[in-house]
Amino acid sequence: MKITKSLGAALALAMSVVPLVACGSNSNTAQEEHPSSIKIWYYEEPSSGQAKGWLKAADIFTKKTGVKVDFEVKSFTQIAQNGSQFLNSDEAPDVMESNRGNGSAGVLSSEKLLTDLKPYVEKYGWDRKVKGQAAAVGKYDDRGVMDGDTWYGISSYAEMQRVYYNKNLFDKYGIAIPTSFDEFTAALQKFKDNGVTPIAADAQEYGVLWLWWQLAMTKADTAFIDDWQLYKHKVDWNSEPLTFATNTIKDWVDKGYISRNATGMKAEDTTTAFIKGDYPIYQTGTWNQSRFMDQIKGFDWTAAIFPDARKVEGCAGNLLVIPEKSKRKDLAAQYIDVVLSKEVQNYIGNEGGVPVAADTKAITNPKSRDLVDEYTKAAAANRMSYYPDYPAPNLTDAMPAALQGLVNGTKDPAQVLKTIHKNYDDGVSQLGLND
Repeated sequence: MKITKSLGAALALAMSVVPLVACGSNSNTAQEEHPSSIKIWYYEEPSSGQAKGWLKAADIFTKKTGVKVDFEVKSFTQIAQNGSQFLNSDEAPDVMESNRGNGSAGVLSSEKLLTDLKPYVEKYGWDRKVKGQAAAVGKYDDRGVMDGDTWYGISSYAEMQRVYYNKNLFDKYGIAIPTSFDEFTAALQKFKDNGVTPIAADAQEYGVLWLWWQLAMTKADTAFIDDWQLYKHKVDWNSEPLTFATNTIKDWVDKGYISRNATGMKAEDTTTAFIKGDYPIYQTGTWNQSRFMDQIKGFDWTAAIFPDARKVEGCAGNLLVIPEKSKRKDLAAQYIDVVLSKEVQNYIGNEGGVPVAADTKAITNPKSRDLVDEYTKAAAANRMSYYPDYPAPNLTDAMPAALQGLVNGTKDPAQVLKTIHKNYDDGVSQLGLND
């Protein structure tokens, strides 16, 4: 079993659930009448509520069916860059975690590499559990554009970006947790006045990109989101959401609210720094909430959606898909159905994840319940914006690279927007979706 160093901790967690076998066993080249196992590839943070839920589901599945679950941990980059190659081979797994969006699951569906899940949706009633925007990211049209009419993936959890606050540092400097954008920027300045860099943000990976998009979402409306994500109209590259976000990132770097050292930082750097108590403010995905609940011991923390945000960066979580080449599709679907069971969904919620089909009354942890309530209200109000790199595969790497130039001072806001504009148009053109 091949495990990357950064995800090695998942092995110990997975082994506690179900025995693992070597990569490559149970080849899908021939149908087995009585298969002994199914193979699942995933890249989720092993300490996240959703990963814990998937592993719990494996234990339940094995007890029900007698079929083991062989987990193989991949990296996000492996799946993002090589997904088509993996799924077009006889080594394709039976279930795979796939990023949602046109540039990810949409591409795989348009290449006919994913199973049409309609029979299973109807058999198990998944469409009664997974609804609204959670359903939209799992359904694609024949062009690979999400919110289509064919189910290719199932989200078993949701996620969004929240701002996490170190309450001890706020108390130390006599600063109130902000509830408005003006209060937020005032807090940034107060921390800087006291010699504290307030925002943890990595520019080597996605932290600055996500902060940039959330800033844009303080000005965006549904029409802007539809143009960006669904190509309803040409994106207005001089629009207030984009210019405000780009200018604000530059302003915050210039003022020292974000360190220029962010160019050398990755997500794990900023996450561990926040856990240690080095920063008062960290915007990150809710996949880290379970980790914060488990690992933050030295201070109290709270979290909320970015203040005064009109739209919220996030959506239903990564998809569980069944590759077209799987020879164990029925068993794969049974596993997904277990993941969507109340037992597993409630478990995900209590472990710090955001379930899509839980009984919220069964979520007893106060921090988890606050998170689920916050997401549920935002989703019901149609505030979720998805992520900025969904329109095309190349954007996942190109957009952080452009913003890194803004942080290190080699590009000004106009140059950054010009670069992202070109990347966006090139990516959408390669998908044949800009006609």
